[in-house]
Amino acid sequence: MTAPRLWLIVPAAGIGQRMGAEQPKQYLRIDERFILDITLSRLMDSAPFAGCMVPLHPADRWWPDTEARSDSRIQTCTGGSERACSVLAALRALAEQSDDQDWVLVHDAARPCVHTADLANLIDSVYEHPVGGLLASPVADTLKRAGAGELPEVESTLDRRGLWRALTPQMFRYRLLVDALEAALDAGVEVTDESSAVEFSGNMPVLVEGRPDNIKITVPADLALANFILGQF
Repeated sequence: MTAPRLWLIVPAAGIGQRMGAEQPKQYLRIDERFILDITLSRLMDSAPFAGCMVPLHPADRWWPDTEARSDSRIQTCTGGSERACSVLAALRALAEQSDDQDWVLVHDAARPCVHTADLANLIDSVYEHPVGGLLASPVADTLKRAGAGELPEVESTLDRRGLWRALTPQMFRYRLLVDALEAALDAGVEVTDESSAVEFSGNMPVLVEGRPDNIKITVPADLALANFILGQF
């Protein structure tokens, strides 16, 4: 029996409305490089991936200008309107190349600061696990529940013990992830990450602690912070 292989999926079909930029956030630049190129190169050069699938928006016009376009290990497919749909499209595009027990790592295109040691730790920690797991960071801030209103008042303070921020990559068996996403989408369940779909299927992923500076670029201020973090590696 051959050992399960590793596949990478990096959804890049979003339009990044909160950035207020002329192009999607994955095509903004840090040190003259697309964020997507930084993310892909950091991951692909840090683990023995059998290949990578990048779901793109149907109207994407920036991909031809990326460094990744010339990487023979990286393929593209048409993504969907939601993240879960894009990931499922990528999984289906890999169907003839992957086996049911292969591992799939899904990573946000706008998380270029993932540390290679965290990637290695995630793979090592869950490789023998029947389900998989995800990088996550324990919540350090005090959490408040807000009430309704234009200026919402504090409704309560939440107990942060046992609470974690979900990060990426998230790593699951190929067939398990396909079935989980299909079932969640068919049931109309809100799928905010791959783990939530796997949880809906009745499987419990493993939490692997990762660095809190594995930030997701969402608003303009995040660009400068990401640039600073990358400069520390």
